[in-house]
Order: sequence, then C-alpha cells, then structure tokens
Amino acid sequence: MRILMASAAVLNALDSLRKGKFVLVYDADGREEETDMIIASEHITPDAVRTMRKDGGGLICTTADASIQDALGLPFMAEVFEDLGQKYPVMNGLAPNDIPYDVKSAFGITINHRDTFTGITDKDRALTIAKFSDLAKRAVATGDGWGVKEFGKGFRAPGHVHLLNASRGILENRYGHTELSTALMIMAGLVPSATVCEMMGDDGNALSKDKASEYAERNGIGFLEGADIISAWKDFCKG
Repeated sequence: MRILMASAAVLNALDSLRKGKFVLVYDADGREEETDMIIASEHITPDAVRTMRKDGGGLICTTADASIQDALGLPFMAEVFEDLGQKYPVMNGLAPNDIPYDVKSAFGITINHRDTFTGITDKDRALTIAKFSDLAKRAVATGDGWGVKEFGKGFRAPGHVHLLNASRGILENRYGHTELSTALMIMAGLVPSATVCEMMGDDGNALSKDKASEYAERNGIGFLEGADIISAWKDFCKG
C-alpha cells in the first residue's frame, strides 16, 4: 500500500512522526472536539512524556492496531468487565453503552513494564511505552503465540500506561484519535502504535481548536484535522 494523494500537511506530519516529533490532531466538530498530542510509540522518550503531561494535560495513552492486539492477546477493558459481571454484579451496571460521541470505548488494559518502580514517572512511562512498542513489533513478526508469553514476562497489569485498541478496519466505522493516530503510524511505515494525550485548557474544558492550532504554530508542530487523515488513509488503502 502507498499514499497516492495526500495534502502537504499530512505528508509533513508523516515526516515529523518518522523523526520522533509531535503532531497535533483534532478529531472533528460534533465528535469529541478535542486535539491530541501524538507521537510514535517507538520514538517515545521521558522528555516527550513530560511535554505531554505539562502541555497536554490529559490522559497519556498508547494505541495498538489489530495486528498487535492479536499478537499480544489484548482485550478491550469493557469486555474484561463484562466477564467479571457474574462475580461482581456492579460491573454489569457500569457498561459503557451511552457514550455520547461513539458506539464503543477503545480502552484496553493498563500496564507497567516490570523494570519500572511506581510506573508513573516520566522515565517509567517512557520505558513501558518503548518496551511495549518493541515487543509489539517483534510479536507481530514472530506470531505463533510467542508475544502472549513474552508480554507476561515483561509487563504487569494494572499499570500506569493506558492501552487503546484501534477498531478493526481502521477508519471504517470509528473515527477517534485511536484510529486517526494509528493510521498515521501505518502510513508513516512505523510500528502501528501511537502515544497520545488530550490537550486541556485552563478553563476546565478541552483546549479549543483555535488555541491548539496556535500552540502548533508557535512550537513548529504539524496540525491536522481528522478529515485530512481520513482522506489520506482512503488513498493509502487503494494503493
């Protein structure tokens, strides 16, 4: 597959991601209406985590495409809770069946690498994300259930890195930051895992699109809207 046509903004963003830089992505008017800071998981550093924590302020999460989910046996958290319903009835009443902007939560399990201490420091989270990306790459290439065994050896759960499972058929039925950011990684030829963080404002709400765009311009960071990525992805999948 290859991109046949893409805007200069998308092509520049892909180049930035390959270089380990941030890209900002606004999903869409009428959806979450949020901008996420996005970086390739394979290029994560403690400094990048610190930037997301201070300049983003939302939840730092790491995505996984379907190939990674299959190679590591990753469940959706809602499915885990559903299975717990018989033992813990309270879980039945907590089903995320009324999300106002989507039909399904992308949240998966939370993890720490076993070499971390508390798991929450910038260094610890960067280590967990980097090790997850590396294992995901090797597990997808190896197959045969190898990744599931290695995942348990290297990681513990629960932890401080939230995994997000991208929907199968990326950007076919769900158009959230999980799918948008993961599609960017695939188009950039990177491990199909992005690390993302919502940008929060000082007024108690998500940072507005205009202010997020100003932040991007001020810091020399690419700014994309979901529609830009969806258009490029459709072309990419035709190639």
